[in-house]
Amino acid sequence: MTPETQKVLSHFSEFDTRSWRWKNFSPAEIACRGTGKLLINEPALDKLQALRDRLGKPLIVRSAYRSPEHNRAVGGASRSKHLDCLAFDIAMANHDPVAFETAAREVGFLGFGFYPRSGFMHIDLGPARQWGERFPVRAMAFAAETPPVREVLAESRTLRGAGAAGAATFGAAGIEVVQGVLTEAQGAVLPLVPYLDSLRWLFIALALAGIAATIYARLDDWRKGRR
Repeated sequence: MTPETQKVLSHFSEFDTRSWRWKNFSPAEIACRGTGKLLINEPALDKLQALRDRLGKPLIVRSAYRSPEHNRAVGGASRSKHLDCLAFDIAMANHDPVAFETAAREVGFLGFGFYPRSGFMHIDLGPARQWGERFPVRAMAFAAETPPVREVLAESRTLRGAGAAGAATFGAAGIEVVQGVLTEAQGAVLPLVPYLDSLRWLFIALALAGIAATIYARLDDWRKGRR
């Protein structure tokens, strides 16, 4: 069935959605933006779905089918491919235009119109042609991923040094408390007190080493720009 003989529904809500097979799109997205009328061009929608599958991310459809009256209202070409639902205007907000164009050509789209100021690209199944000013090449299409904060903290030498110093300080304080308790206890445990005193000084030494490591790591990170 050719587009000329296909029935145009007066509103997309009249379409039986049980026969709709384009999983990433809806009748409302394909319908005329001005009137709500709907014309289904299956080969064109098949290619649109194939493009969506190839890119693996949503396609924001700004315009698909246009009724003749709406096409005139928006200043569309008298023989616009939108009149036969053979054309789609797709927003580039979430796409790299170069990668999008390449994928669209690979699935069979032939006509390309570039509208960088309006932020969309026209693609259609008409004869091979193109018009408009191409989108500027993006130095980086998307922001580079950064590791989660917990991973950054886990790799921080400053944090590890501070943690060691804190743990050692806590250990030294704990030993001092235990030592005081044992000193007041029965004589049977008094021989342990000197050993505990030595252990307390060991913890103090570890705490000082941790503090020194923290200061060194912080200064080194500062020199290397890791603030």
